[in-house]
Order: sequence, then structure tokens, then C-alpha cells
Amino acid sequence: MVVTLIQNRNKISKKAMEEVMGFFEPDLLLIENSLKKHFASHISFVNQVSGHILFAGGKRLRPLLTVCAARLCGFEGEDIYDLAAVPEYLHAASLLHDDVVDGGEKRRGKTPAYKLWGNSAAVLVGDFMYARAIELATRFEDIRIARAISKTVALMAEGEIIQLLHAKVPSFDEETYFKVVDRKTASLISTSCRIGAYLAKGSRDKVDAISGYGLLVGQAFQLVDDLLDYMADSEELGKAVGTDLAEGKLTLPIVVGLEKASPEQRERLKAILSQGYVTPSEFKWVKEVLLETGAIKYTYTRAKGLINSACERLDIFPHSEIMENLKVLAGYVLERRK
Repeated sequence: MVVTLIQNRNKISKKAMEEVMGFFEPDLLLIENSLKKHFASHISFVNQVSGHILFAGGKRLRPLLTVCAARLCGFEGEDIYDLAAVPEYLHAASLLHDDVVDGGEKRRGKTPAYKLWGNSAAVLVGDFMYARAIELATRFEDIRIARAISKTVALMAEGEIIQLLHAKVPSFDEETYFKVVDRKTASLISTSCRIGAYLAKGSRDKVDAISGYGLLVGQAFQLVDDLLDYMADSEELGKAVGTDLAEGKLTLPIVVGLEKASPEQRERLKAILSQGYVTPSEFKWVKEVLLETGAIKYTYTRAKGLINSACERLDIFPHSEIMENLKVLAGYVLERRK
């Protein structure tokens, strides 16, 4: 795990995390029930493909944040679990599409849907899940929720397009990198929080605070994802390490590594990024360069700063067990191994 290589870190204890997950266990069970209740199509094939990704062991971070945001803003109703299904459907749909675009070999430790049923099936079932999410969001008859979801779907697509346009182009800079992250990853986590606060009729400052928390956690989540591509155990991660490198994706460690590397290292990095594959020896060399240039440490430090800022956003809310547990969840983003 990457954080074992970073010194002087604040680590979330295993016991603390177990206590948090125990606190949220009733919510997670109700979220799971809601996901099963709403995703079904009358076409059994759609259920088979969508269920393959939807129930493959996801962390359920997004729906849990929807529930927590509503509770922070004083909502006590059961409807929140139906709303919480919306961001998870969007996330599952995006994974179905991403695997087709990226040619991924594994997803959550399983063969991705497009390899089992073909590209057309994966794309079309992804479209179905996007539509199901939008339809479910409109049931709450709150135009703000519908607009937030629609805007997020567009942002996620923009993020993929920007990433596609910049694939294998080493001129990628940190500003452009965060344009992709904000759209592709952080926007959905932020919106997961925002719609919960909307359902609770939260004040504008509270809506902005919890959605800001989600945006910062989402940014940090992606930075840690970038690090895991180099530092994780592939079995634990559920996909091969080095995938981003092989696909020529300029993640933050690579952006920083290209900036800090020697001219000779930079040219070799560019060549590896552009070739469309990576050998074990090349992967080892790139990893060593990223450690040597401080790119790994820089990325972790950025992620840690984002998490600290996210937790500060919660201080607008009265102290509560949910607020404290949200801070622990944010800290867990830095410690996760998959």
C-alpha cells in the first residue's frame, strides 16, 4: 500500500474504521436493498449485465455520502435510500463504458462485462443504467436534484473526452489533470452529497459545505487511485497494477514525474507512455523514477491536504456522530488498498 512508503502520516486505525462501518451498517443494508429494488429491467439480459458490475463488491461510498448529507441537514425519512441508489447507478454505468473505452482486463477482481457480452451490450446496458438513474432522480420532484444529476452526467462524459484527447500526449499539465478529475470522478462524489442535502431542504451554506466536502474527497480519491496503480498489490486492488501507465494515462504521478525527471528520463517516459503497453521491466523503471523524483510523495501529500480541507468543510455543521464518522471516512480514502 502506498501510504506505507510515506513517512509521518496520520493513519486511521483498523479499530476506528471498524467502528465507523459498524455505525453505518444499517444504512448500507438499506442502500443495498434499494439498489436491488430499482435496477431491474423486464429484459433479463439487462439485469444479468448490470448486476455483474453493480453487485461486484463496490465500496458504496457515493450512496452512503448521499445518506450522510441528508442526515447532517436534519432529514430522517426513508426516501433517502431510494435517492442514494441514483449516484451508484451512475457510477456503475460509467464503469461499464470506461472498460469498453480503456480495454480494461479486470474490474473489481472480475472479468469486465464487455469481455463477457461484447462492447455493444456493455455500452447499451450502461445507457440503460444512466437512464434508470435519471428517471429515479426525477421521482422526487425537486428540480434541483434533477438538474444536479443531469449536469453530472454531462461532466462525467466531458472528463472522459478530455482524457481521451490527451491520452499519450505528454504535454498534459496539472491544471488539465484536475479538469479531468473534477469531471470524471469528483463531480459524482460531490453530487452524491449535494442531492442528499437538497432532499433534506438544507440551507445554501450547508449544501455548499457538504458538496465541497464531496468534491475534495473525490479529488483525493482519484489521487490515491493514481498511486495504487503503481504501489498496490494487484490481487487486493482487483485489477492489474500498471494499467494506467500501459494505457498512456497521464496521472498526477506521471505529470509530476515528467516535470521533475532528467531529460533522458523524460524522453524514455514519453516513449513508454506512447507505445500502448508496458513490460515488467519498464514498469519497475517508471516506478523507481516516480519515487526518485518525489512524484509519489507529492501526490500523496496533495491527497492528504485535500482530505484535511474536506474535513474542515464539515465544521459548519453541529457536532454529531455522523460528522465525526464522515471525517474518518475521508481519512480512510488515504489508507485504502483498492
